[in-house]
Amino acid sequence: MTSTAPAKSTAPAKSTATKTAAEKTGAGTEEAAALIDDARARIDTLDDRIIGLVQERMAVSAVIQEARITSGGRRINLAREMEVLGSYRDALGRPGTALAMTLLELCRGRA
Repeated sequence: MTSTAPAKSTAPAKSTATKTAAEKTGAGTEEAAALIDDARARIDTLDDRIIGLVQERMAVSAVIQEARITSGGRRINLAREMEVLGSYRDALGRPGTALAMTLLELCRGRA
């Protein structure tokens, strides 16, 4: 019995190293690809800064929680969290609320 499966290509796949900048970015021209590469580098830098700020926010939040707990209070202040949610929603719209929820979750630490 002969196999009816299609023959596999023996041609090597085009590696990302040999792709043009336009192919890597999805741009229609090399000029647009250069613009996209520069913008992506800026986004990477911004993301690094954002991550650092989130980590700093987590550390500050831990100090606040520790002070609240050692003074006999609760670890979480829901009224304050509602303020934060409102601030993000006002500044960024509905997706801002989801972002704030994620930040609050990260900053609550472990119970």
